[in-house]
Amino acid sequence: MFQRFSFLGKRMVPLAMAAMALASCNKMLETEPQGVLSAQNYYRDVFDADAAVWGVYGKMMNLAKPYLLLNELRADLMQPTGNADQYLQQLSQHTVTPDNPYISPQPFYEVILNCNDVLENFDRMLAAKKLKVQEYNQRYADIAAIRSWVYLQLGIHYGAVPYVTRSLQQVREVQDQSLIPRLPFNQLLDSLVKTLEGLPSMEEYPTGSTLRTTVDQYNTQKFFINKYCLLGDLYLWRGKGADYRKAATAYRTIMQTATTQGASGDQYYSQYRIFQADVVTNNDLSVGYTRFRETDRTALVDNNTQGWRSIFARAIDNREASWEWIWALPFDKNFAPANPFVELFSPVGGRYLLKPSQAAVDMWNGQVQVNNFNYDARGQFSWRTVLGQPVIMKYLYNYLEPNTGLPLGTIYDKNSKWFLYRAATLHLRYAEAANRDGRRKLAYALVNNGIKAQYDNPATVDNTNEMQTFDAAPYDFDARQGDPPGPVFRAEWFRGVGIRGRAFVKNVPVNGDSTLAVENITIDEAALETAYEGHRWPDLVRVAKRRNDPAFLADRVYQKLLKDGVPGAAATRARLLNPDNWYLPFKW
Repeated sequence: MFQRFSFLGKRMVPLAMAAMALASCNKMLETEPQGVLSAQNYYRDVFDADAAVWGVYGKMMNLAKPYLLLNELRADLMQPTGNADQYLQQLSQHTVTPDNPYISPQPFYEVILNCNDVLENFDRMLAAKKLKVQEYNQRYADIAAIRSWVYLQLGIHYGAVPYVTRSLQQVREVQDQSLIPRLPFNQLLDSLVKTLEGLPSMEEYPTGSTLRTTVDQYNTQKFFINKYCLLGDLYLWRGKGADYRKAATAYRTIMQTATTQGASGDQYYSQYRIFQADVVTNNDLSVGYTRFRETDRTALVDNNTQGWRSIFARAIDNREASWEWIWALPFDKNFAPANPFVELFSPVGGRYLLKPSQAAVDMWNGQVQVNNFNYDARGQFSWRTVLGQPVIMKYLYNYLEPNTGLPLGTIYDKNSKWFLYRAATLHLRYAEAANRDGRRKLAYALVNNGIKAQYDNPATVDNTNEMQTFDAAPYDFDARQGDPPGPVFRAEWFRGVGIRGRAFVKNVPVNGDSTLAVENITIDEAALETAYEGHRWPDLVRVAKRRNDPAFLADRVYQKLLKDGVPGAAATRARLLNPDNWYLPFKW
């Protein structure tokens, strides 16, 4: 669909520029660059710059499939079906061979080379006064952040990688270590942190920007990478010195969006705060039941417009959904590139290649709801039995009706979204950072039932000095809710109910007030909440790397293979006890 955006603005962008924007990386991949249109003839003004931005995002959409496969199938929550080929089986079992087509870094470098080309041309445009400073700052920062995000993905999966930030004449230069040495992951993180810290702008495109618009019913506000979230992730990965506090500070900036942007009403109390359920209308993002039927299993709110399931079905610019989603990109049946998720997950109109692992099913079934039901409803919404098969549903709610197994339109109406970052991810990462910075109680509160509940003394009528952390930034939260006969309060975080509170499951007890114990429940909760959203393998690698404990990762993958009866589970565990085997061969 990003081809459509090449025509935004007060006038139509020339077709040559649109073609160049969407194919600039293909130019870089050719060994003979002759015949490629001269970029300087087409980077003429802000509308041409916008076309280049959309070209980068259009190229990035091709990463959706490898992103999901590498980040989920290599971990413990996803398993290949009997329809999967040997190469998907290899990813799951960590037995990849060099000819495995899913491990090629080439699609990632296509985006990187595209970014490098665009950034150099933005520099030329600024020098030639074809872009205003503010226009340049916004667009340069956006594309540099996308490049850094792609490099983070490469580091996670390949370890040491070629790090190039300039245009190349020939693609083989990327693979030539005499020209571009491979940078170890830790050094790569240093370089990426330096890049993000030096960006000319950290803010999103403002209202009125030519890139903030609506086309074919899609509001573009959530299309763009959030630079504070990325910076927080980089600090969290690096984890040295004051990095955990820096990570928390970056995350908190986004958690406070409603406050800093002067929102009012429901948005002020709800945006990016994991807000409480509306028990009357169920117009919320919570696990809930029809009112007064909370002990009736059949009364679970289960549709595309209410409750937790609706997080993945609502339009991204829907009021409640926009308070959850930070970054998501749409796949539309009418535009390229094609939606890869129906092919991967759906037994109807797709190839049904991937399913939930038994370890994942057991994980959700091991939780207890507030009403004492012995399962986590987030599991029921994350996967369903469709036509007798276990089907991962998060990406299919705009395509398939899970109860009937019928497409919502035709089998060709393959609309979906690529889920990249949301408020729950943000809170879990913030909790991970805060815990490592000595704020175990705060981390526990955000993962469980919220600050208001965890910092309250139920015996106190006057809540003036309750329900708040009394800590320095970025750990200063005020969640006071006071009612008569005491003082009346409605502080900015009073609706925040925590990840498990919103999911209607009981708090997880901590066995010992230790950093590791709180970190364990945080990473476990991330699996329950964000399974199949592309975070699981990175979470396992990050924590195992931080602790210097390969078994943290190896044991979880082992349990997946063991529970699904996959031969060689013990051998896989043995391989993963060597951190060198966490990384894929750098082959294309």
